Amino acid sequence: MAIDFRQTPSPCYIVDEGLLIKNLEILNTVERQTGCKILLAQKAFSMFSLYPLMGRYLSGVASSSLHEARLGREEMDKEVHVYSPAYRESEFDEILHVADHLVFNSFSQWRRFRDRVKQSGQPVSCGIRVNPEYSEVAAGLYNPCAPCSRMGVTLKNFEPDALEGLEGLHFHTLCEQNSDALEHTLSAVDEKFGRYLKQMKWINFGGGHHITRPDYDLSRLRRCIRFMQDKYDLQVYLEPGEAVALNAGYLVGTVLDVMHNGMDLAILDLSATCHMPDVLEMPYRPVLIGAGKPGEKSFTYRLGGPTCLAGDVIGDYSFDHRLRPGDRLVFCDMVIYSMVKNNTFNGVGLPSIAVFNETDGLRIVKSFSYKDFKSRLS
Repeated sequence: MAIDFRQTPSPCYIVDEGLLIKNLEILNTVERQTGCKILLAQKAFSMFSLYPLMGRYLSGVASSSLHEARLGREEMDKEVHVYSPAYRESEFDEILHVADHLVFNSFSQWRRFRDRVKQSGQPVSCGIRVNPEYSEVAAGLYNPCAPCSRMGVTLKNFEPDALEGLEGLHFHTLCEQNSDALEHTLSAVDEKFGRYLKQMKWINFGGGHHITRPDYDLSRLRRCIRFMQDKYDLQVYLEPGEAVALNAGYLVGTVLDVMHNGMDLAILDLSATCHMPDVLEMPYRPVLIGAGKPGEKSFTYRLGGPTCLAGDVIGDYSFDHRLRPGDRLVFCDMVIYSMVKNNTFNGVGLPSIAVFNETDGLRIVKSFSYKDFKSRLS
């Protein structure tokens, strides 16, 4: 059974459960082969209706806020790891009640909250995020080791005398990268912070590992994990986000109008700024089923959204036929960093959310309405 995109709501995010499971099986195999623990980074994919399924394959969730931590505890209820650049006083006690691991971004944050951790009586394992000052991320927006970064403690600012009560080190230097970048990062981490790893129980490699990408070097990843296990006897954690749902879903939209101004234009019920914000933030041009690059096929169109933002443009694509109002368009790899970042700018409605599998077909998980727009305002 294949997805009939003509019968779905429009616009609509669709997660293909079979494709998601293929990713989860790869991640679970890495866990079983190495003894590491892999967590879902909820910042990329927080579709909690699928948490019970993902929990069969993964060890838990990585969270960046109280709300993400609560969601992971309530919906998956496996290990809940929390990291934030800074914790709010008013939320900290509640975080303690849902977290298993708590990572601090600075020693000043650790000093501020360590007594509350001790007094809580909660079995929370605490760690500190380090900045190895090494990264191969090209885009500055996504480089946590860029100059003057607020993410983690550099060696110069590390405080060995404040390590009592800390059980792990955390780093995050990758973004959509292969395991060679991880291997290079580990060399920097080992060189700068190895002396402190000897007294730790765990190390967290952070996210950005494109483990489920076809060309990903799994053998090198396993070597990286075993290196830290063998040298320091540490429990290794990884927290990929994209890799969990990479290429596992679609965003379906409809052509609303076509016009011409220097080139052919098509306006969709999909918005780059509202429904696929990374298209503008990365930026990148998503794959569109049946379409080619500009000029590759007979008819080239610039695809734009229905908002009043002049730059609400998805990209230029070519087609074998002329586009007409009512035509369905299907964009690939659209469930990561889309549902979690979408918005209702201009009052544009949010896409429905659906799941597809070959047994049950298409199931609409959630639809949105005017109430969802109004409830965010006052």
